[in-house]
Amino acid sequence: MRISTWNLLHGISLSGNAPGEVTADGLAQASLLGCDVLAIQEVDCNQIRSNHVHQTLEIARATGLNHWCYAPAITGTPGEEWAAATDVHLHHHTDAPVETTPRYGNALLSRFPMSNIEILRFAPSRFSMPLLVPGTPRPQIMKVADEPRVAILAELDTPHGVIHVATAHLSFIPGTNVRQLKALAKALKKRAGSNPAFLIGDFNLPGRIPTRVASLPSLARCATYPTPNPKIQFDHILAQGLSIEQIEIARASAQNVALEISDHRALTIDVWN
Repeated sequence: MRISTWNLLHGISLSGNAPGEVTADGLAQASLLGCDVLAIQEVDCNQIRSNHVHQTLEIARATGLNHWCYAPAITGTPGEEWAAATDVHLHHHTDAPVETTPRYGNALLSRFPMSNIEILRFAPSRFSMPLLVPGTPRPQIMKVADEPRVAILAELDTPHGVIHVATAHLSFIPGTNVRQLKALAKALKKRAGSNPAFLIGDFNLPGRIPTRVASLPSLARCATYPTPNPKIQFDHILAQGLSIEQIEIARASAQNVALEISDHRALTIDVWN
């Protein structure tokens, strides 16, 4: 079973055949990961900048991961007019209704049935920070305000039994992201007990910090950002309920995969081969 996490950067290509654009072919590259469970972050739904596409639905169709949950963090357009979202889109098939409201958030997709879905929401930090913002022809340093964050927790009924998964895209504000990760890890552990559980996503925390914060071992130690020549690991897959041998097997399988879209590489691991 392959588990992957990928920050899409709302599907924008920074290289390839269409730099600066969002294309259906770029989203379909998620199928190259060959995963059974996929967490995606910075996901658009009905945004002008991404051609009004429901990106979760398009990726579900391309990958065959037909059980999915899309949880918007905001309603509206990032960087323009928006409000904190309060809704969630749950679908166990790929025939979703046409969307008319622009949204932006995270999604969890699975080859296996998904149940007991819980959404956690985190208020934005009051602080802003200068960030290197991807763009064409070159990235720019801009002062960026924080946004609301959303996490998805779910149970997946797999051939290896029920597993618990939690995923999120956490704040880039130092300290705020640590508090959010602690809260998410606590919620996952409470749900899972001693059963297998995976905490995955873009935590905006480098290296081994998430392992220390969440008190969970990492299954992948790979730099994931920026895509062309990754130096930092912001994207993580942590776990509990696995044997030492299973952890080592998963670590040996870990890969950072460069695709044509996004400034992040996808991160994948294999468990229960």
